[in-house]
Amino acid sequence: MRTFDTVVSLGLMGLALGLPPAASFDGVPEAPAVAVAPPNAATRAAPLTDPATRDLGRLSPPAPIPGSSQGLRSGNQALEFGKQALRDGKVDQAVTAFEYAARQGVPGAIWKLGRMYADGDGVEKNPLRAFEYFLDLARRHGDGPAGTLQARFAADAVVALGYFFLEGIPNSSIKADPKLAYERFRYAASYFGDPDAQYNLGRLYLYGRGVPKDAIQAVRWFKLAADKGHRSAQAELGAMLFTGRGVARQAARGLAWLTVAKDGAGPDETWIAETYSSAFAQASDRERQEAYVALENILQGRRK
Repeated sequence: MRTFDTVVSLGLMGLALGLPPAASFDGVPEAPAVAVAPPNAATRAAPLTDPATRDLGRLSPPAPIPGSSQGLRSGNQALEFGKQALRDGKVDQAVTAFEYAARQGVPGAIWKLGRMYADGDGVEKNPLRAFEYFLDLARRHGDGPAGTLQARFAADAVVALGYFFLEGIPNSSIKADPKLAYERFRYAASYFGDPDAQYNLGRLYLYGRGVPKDAIQAVRWFKLAADKGHRSAQAELGAMLFTGRGVARQAARGLAWLTVAKDGAGPDETWIAETYSSAFAQASDRERQEAYVALENILQGRRK
């Protein structure tokens, strides 16, 4: 049996975790220094056997979209036709083509339909239908080789399913279950090395959702995502290290990571700039000087 065939219950990528970002510092007791290391095989997600997930394997497939896909000889042709139709503003034709390709198992088409229904992009927003597409994609390709485009789609799908389980889908059998969300994020974080999943794992450990609070594990997962350029993970990591939140305080290193996050943050990520400004204002002159050295080390490591 394929590894992912046993994982029968895999949130919506656009949904928020519902956890407030770190934006202020209110000291906490120090803990032993953290040795950040990548997870080993023991940290990989185990197949789910929770009885609550069994019926999800029998969710009905998405209903076919009316329209003709005649002349499209392959799923890949249909995918390309759908992309062009979207560029031309012909959403109905695009959806029909994507449905044709999805029925043939084309990962890009399944993923695109999931995102369209999740976001209400050109179609009526339908979280449950999006869930079904992401679940189908995860089942088909969730244990494929990492590092491929197919794996990228699969990883995104598994992370999306994690978000669904974190919040649930109203008026459906998909209920909020942080433990199931944790399993999805952990699978994508360990099997695919997905930075979004690693960041979300850090948040779950930090706030104790679906798993006991564990600041050391939170830092570990934030660090893995931060090394891959995940700005929110960089900011959360920096805030924890600067304040010593559950870990040994490393103010200079924390301020350095906050600097990296601030420099890459977009205009809609004001909490990152605010967190950096708060830390910089509280840092001593020596901590600021040491942060500059730590920043150079971080940047050099990313250039290797």
